Amino acid sequence: MTTSTATVRPVLIAGQWRDAKVAGTFQATDPNKNTKLEAEFPVSSWADCDEALDAAVDAAAQLRKLPTAKIAEFLERYADRIEAAKDALVEAAFSETGLGKSPRLADVELPRTSNQLRAAAKACRTGNWAMATIDTAAGIRSVFEPLGPVCVFGPNNFPFAFNSVSGGDFAAAIAAGNPVIGKANSSHPETTRLLAKEAAEALAETGLPAATVQLIYRTSHADGERLVSDPRTGATGYTGSRGAGLTLKAAADKAGKPIYLELSSVNPVVITPAALAQRGDAIVSEFMTSVLMGTGQFCTNPGMVMLVAGEATDKFIAAVTEKFSSSPAGTLLSPAVANSLASSVKTLCDFGAELLTGGGQIETDRCAMANTLLKATAKDFLGNPEGFQTEAFGNASLLLVADNVDQLCEAIGHLEGNLTGCVYTAEDGSDEDDYAAISFELAPKVGRLLNDKMPTGVAVSAAMNHGGPYPATGHPGFTAVGVPGSLVRFGKLTSYDNVRPDRLPAILGNSNPTGETWRLVDGQWSTSDVS
Repeated sequence: MTTSTATVRPVLIAGQWRDAKVAGTFQATDPNKNTKLEAEFPVSSWADCDEALDAAVDAAAQLRKLPTAKIAEFLERYADRIEAAKDALVEAAFSETGLGKSPRLADVELPRTSNQLRAAAKACRTGNWAMATIDTAAGIRSVFEPLGPVCVFGPNNFPFAFNSVSGGDFAAAIAAGNPVIGKANSSHPETTRLLAKEAAEALAETGLPAATVQLIYRTSHADGERLVSDPRTGATGYTGSRGAGLTLKAAADKAGKPIYLELSSVNPVVITPAALAQRGDAIVSEFMTSVLMGTGQFCTNPGMVMLVAGEATDKFIAAVTEKFSSSPAGTLLSPAVANSLASSVKTLCDFGAELLTGGGQIETDRCAMANTLLKATAKDFLGNPEGFQTEAFGNASLLLVADNVDQLCEAIGHLEGNLTGCVYTAEDGSDEDDYAAISFELAPKVGRLLNDKMPTGVAVSAAMNHGGPYPATGHPGFTAVGVPGSLVRFGKLTSYDNVRPDRLPAILGNSNPTGETWRLVDGQWSTSDVS
């Protein structure tokens, strides 16, 4: 790293774009060419973090005094500005991630981002996320209220939809009434800067505190730990590697600060013998589409397929192996992702997995690796379940073959927590007993159970759970996707006991300004006004 600030991008702190108080600089990589991009970005010293926290505390106090409709107005205006800036955002994200301009970035991820901002705005207006609860007999009422400044650490694989200054954690924290300090992912800092620029303009246009959204690009590991554990921090949202996430969690836990983590997941797909016998070719096609989409760089990518030995399974493995070897390899997000993938494949092989295809040398002219398929037996897995659950993030998957359904279920019982788990079954219901046994073991291990459907992709739905038991996330009771549920992570439950009606928050008092807020009144959900 260098320490020159001549061409270094500014940080956004306390409503001002200014030079960072640097501890160094870094550059992103163009994975399409495996070369450094020109722009330099600062590694902020603690002084930047300290100033951002002070400004966020002031912004939090101001936001508490504003009508929720004003916060919703900002989210909606920001969504409009993101759509208007689509071309520049897509170009920057393509240069920094190698993800396809169309349909991936322009037609899928960017509209998803603006739509989830608008969904968060709706939840902010209605207050349905706040779970207003009224017990008139006891004179007690409760509601979720803003928690305070939220730090968001964005991942590398979704430069818009999970970005620290535009993604799901950001939208949920803002809609819950909290200011956000975004820590950009080092893979796409320019994309994040452009998003923060639109956010700052939307703040000015809607009259929200200027420090409602702040941006730093990178800190030292020690300052990152200090940031999540600072007394001024209300909570943190983090998506990324298990190692870094657990380090931040240890610091936050020591200080008693909430931190919501999305870490790692192999997303097992279980296919019954009857399903393969009935429509094996179709399942091959669905699996190929799922596992190689986006070069396998989805947190819900099917990294493990669990099968029962037999003729149909042999045919499936042969077909998938041929398609993996003959399909062109996509571009990975960064050199770090390529190196991590190669390391994970080697680890699986060292534990005894058979390399069916791929695993070749990383290309030098772009960030890429051959499509990789591995195979192991359930007996191997049961001898080292932790090792065989090494996440190979990218265009790779492990096929796990059991002798019978009983052994398959035993292996499922040794799975770690995952975001998703799928069971493919016969269309005629002939394997209902197998489904019952498999799903019984699988459901406690996952946040989302799918049937006859691959897991890649996460619908922005109020019913969605994008979470799961550890190590999928740091807490199995919360979701990072799905409004209004995702907002609760960034709220503080407050109970009002014997507080006079005219002193209550509007959502708990006599008036219901939107007419839409669902409230639990004396054990019954209602939208009616309550005296």
